[in-house]
Amino acid sequence: MTEIIDNKVFQSETRTLADQVCEQIVTAIVVGDIPPGQKISEPELARTYGISRGPLREAMRRLEALRLVERKPHVGARVVKLSAKELVEIYRVREALEGMACRLAAEFMPQEEIDSLRELLHEHEQNIAQLDGRSYFQKEGDLDFHYRIVRGCRNSKLLEFLGGDLYHLVRMYRYQFSVSSSRPKRALKEHHQIVDAIESRDPELAEMLMRRHIGAARKNIEGKLDRATETRGE
Repeated sequence: MTEIIDNKVFQSETRTLADQVCEQIVTAIVVGDIPPGQKISEPELARTYGISRGPLREAMRRLEALRLVERKPHVGARVVKLSAKELVEIYRVREALEGMACRLAAEFMPQEEIDSLRELLHEHEQNIAQLDGRSYFQKEGDLDFHYRIVRGCRNSKLLEFLGGDLYHLVRMYRYQFSVSSSRPKRALKEHHQIVDAIESRDPELAEMLMRRHIGAARKNIEGKLDRATETRGE
């Protein structure tokens, strides 16, 4: 089981009850079952997940460390909600850093990892088909295409930046803004093209494709934010 706790991705064979509940709540936040900005009721979560308050408080502390939940005095805990400006800024940083990671992956990722990445995309393709192309959900760590690219670049600092503080927050927005009639299938096609470039050992092409891929996701987000603003009449 891959977990991301204390800003690091690591493997763990044994999981506590708090680990399990933290994972379940992370997934609920990422897929929008608990939406950005929603106030969190610990008694309600305890009932929902059948857990006592002690392990739940530990899970909540981990969610705060993952920057998915923020706690404010006299307000309580809420799911983090980024402003449109913050979200676009994060995607611009991702364009640059993940593009660099993809360039390095084309140089240093071993062939067995590339083969494994293709197998992962085959699994993703089946998952998208099961959902009729409506969404593209990727679990964390080794089941996440973007994380696998960053790990494969063999640069510990890039892994620290991209697999650290904002990892799950990016996952949340990456998933929720991919839910559309066409973006999931296009994203999968772009993933295949990126792997082709990595396997061809073409660093320039790999970087360009990754930057273009994340740039397309950013433009998709900007378009949805603009439409939401128009709907509200702002």
